[in-house]
Amino acid sequence: MNTPEKLLKRLDEIGQELSKRPGALALIGLGSVGLERERLDAFSDLDFFVIVQAGYKAQYLEDLSWLTQLAPAAFSFANTPDGCKFLYTDGVFCEFAVFEESELQQAVFAPGRVVWKAAGVSEQIAVPQRAHLPGPPPAAAWLIGEALTNVYVGLLRDLRGEKLSAMRFIQVYAVDRILELAERSQAAAGAADVFNRERRFEQRVPALAGRLPAFVQGYARNRESALAVLAYLDEYFEVDPAMKQAILKLCEPMR
Repeated sequence: MNTPEKLLKRLDEIGQELSKRPGALALIGLGSVGLERERLDAFSDLDFFVIVQAGYKAQYLEDLSWLTQLAPAAFSFANTPDGCKFLYTDGVFCEFAVFEESELQQAVFAPGRVVWKAAGVSEQIAVPQRAHLPGPPPAAAWLIGEALTNVYVGLLRDLRGEKLSAMRFIQVYAVDRILELAERSQAAAGAADVFNRERRFEQRVPALAGRLPAFVQGYARNRESALAVLAYLDEYFEVDPAMKQAILKLCEPMR
């Protein structure tokens, strides 16, 4: 099992290895190894950016010896043109991207922490120049309407035999809208991840955590999940009576 100390030590070692390599400019820690180290635990991975001089990007993506010099690799996978997922044999998992300094100007990310930088590189390199600007939050009425219609369409697909599609409409799309509603209507501890709302949701909105298993009962229980979603919406919000009855009608074969 990893420890926070082990993970931070490995990240520091990566920075030290980069300091010996031509073209490397900086290593930026992100997320729980960046500015949110209070979240770091045994289940965290290493999220980071490597910033390099112009012309060096391909070299650092194709030759991962700057990682394997520290410990053996178990697996690596180039998941984007800029990035890679990498697993060490000792269980340390990395998700990283390599950017040339000019590319960093267009990258959208949360502010990070400079783990290592070359002489003359500004600490501001860990601060995004292009802010993440989400649009205005949707109205509660829109979220309720989306959740209800997602459930309705999902039930139709379930009855048609498209259970996988039904599961996504009921147990994913509708539940996504419930997460947004719950963050507004129930006490939330801490800020949401702007890139991934479900991250740490159980800790942030514990009042809803106990109901999540009923919303997400699995591939074979779409209608049961639909009834649980409807019951929650009906308990906390104003649900259109016609849509409520339409959903209950589709659930009758199960009831």
